[in-house]
Amino acid sequence: MIRVGIQKLTPDDFYRILFLDEKIELDPLAVEKVEANYLFLKEFAKGKVIYGINTGLGPMAQYKINGNSELQLQYNLIRSHCSGCGTPLPEIYAKATMLARLNTFMQAKSGIHVEVIHLLKELINRNINPHIPEHGGVGASGDLVQLAHLALNLIGEGEIWYEGKLQDTAAVFEKEKLTPVTMHIREGLSLINGTSAMTGIGMINLVHAKNLLDWAVLASSMINEIVESYDDHFSDGLNRVKTHYGQNQVARMMRSILSDSQLIRRRAEHLYNGQSGEVEVFTHKVQEYYSLRCVPQVLGPILDTILYAEKVLINEVNSTNDNPIIDSDAKNVFHGGNFHGDYVALEMDKLKIAVTKLSMLAERQLNYLMNDKLNQKLPPFVNLGKLGYNLGMQGLQFTAVSTVAENQTLCFPMSIHSITNNNDNQDIVSMGTNAAMMTKRVIDHSYIVLSIHMIAILQAIEFLKTETKMSAYSRKKFQDLRKIVPAFADDTTKYKEIQQIANYILENKPKFPLTD
Repeated sequence: MIRVGIQKLTPDDFYRILFLDEKIELDPLAVEKVEANYLFLKEFAKGKVIYGINTGLGPMAQYKINGNSELQLQYNLIRSHCSGCGTPLPEIYAKATMLARLNTFMQAKSGIHVEVIHLLKELINRNINPHIPEHGGVGASGDLVQLAHLALNLIGEGEIWYEGKLQDTAAVFEKEKLTPVTMHIREGLSLINGTSAMTGIGMINLVHAKNLLDWAVLASSMINEIVESYDDHFSDGLNRVKTHYGQNQVARMMRSILSDSQLIRRRAEHLYNGQSGEVEVFTHKVQEYYSLRCVPQVLGPILDTILYAEKVLINEVNSTNDNPIIDSDAKNVFHGGNFHGDYVALEMDKLKIAVTKLSMLAERQLNYLMNDKLNQKLPPFVNLGKLGYNLGMQGLQFTAVSTVAENQTLCFPMSIHSITNNNDNQDIVSMGTNAAMMTKRVIDHSYIVLSIHMIAILQAIEFLKTETKMSAYSRKKFQDLRKIVPAFADDTTKYKEIQQIANYILENKPKFPLTD
């Protein structure tokens, strides 16, 4: 049971709640603070003009709302902004959005009634998830459109994910004996005004990106075994003189994977022993191509990018990111722009560029295996059948190249693609949810590219008969993946096996035997 409230939520908490279905409970002290914050606002708001309580919204804030209409305004706000279109967010991303919103409210700075947090907790624990269309908000007053769809479900309207399909929210609530949220002061504005959609999606992106990086390190290590490369390009001696954390960590991961490999060469034994002095042309490359030799320098900055994005998203998910801020400790209400999503948008843009570079590295390593003129030890397209008659992995390479090209196009940063809207009230916006969703696509694509690369690695090992000489860790992963895609020489359809490998690496995080 994970307690939500006083302690910061971490990416590990998100993973356990979203992927392992661990239940949550509300910290009692935090609940008391939420209730006290609501009661403070209820009293403080009397006789004052406070945005979104007794004023219109956005550029219509100059219009005063009389007391008889204040609560209806909150319903109007939710319903009017339920204008999202396109594919619904997958349930796990919708659940992440709900968890992020709950944690914002648990900071006790939003002035909402405690019934909101109790209903969110119940929906999360029962795996009843909001129906949130993909397209909508611009990430300036937060994720207004996406969060409005969440709010619509909380007031018992629209459709909601239940038992794996969209069902009428009112009917689901009746069946589950859940009571919809009612408006008390500003629940409508609080529910839709914040960065929780982009942040929830971003937290899942981080989980998948870290896992993808680990598999990319493994694939890079295995291809170095295949070509019997020298060990110094991932050695401590070479990498420690360049003091980036990510580079040194990737090199360390490679050393741990390859520590007992019989295929990796020691340069001192082959080129530093004085026995090659009479050789005019070396049959083995003195240095490998960059896609094999520069793995720490390519994947290292990707790791650093992921880790920095993680810091930013941890801050965001544990913040109060709506407007105005109800500070019952300071006995004041502060108007401003904490809903603006540029922190998340910038990190998602950087993350999708980094993951695209990862997919480019995998594609270049794949190309190396495909091209017999480059590797000089494998048949064209790692073809285990009859050359000319069989085609090997020729068709699979097309998919990898096409998918990487799409990643490269998706790298245009959304965070600089601001378009003024809302009668010029929102004159600079973050596009944070768009950025997070595009990053999701790039990550999904990269799993496909890496799965094709892994199949090529399996075929290369099969052709070279080097399984028994590989490191114990590489050999174990080879055997695991071979159960999904057996060695093939005949030409058969491979689209299902590509997806099966992608699903496997998505769901099975490598656990490297770190030794140094």
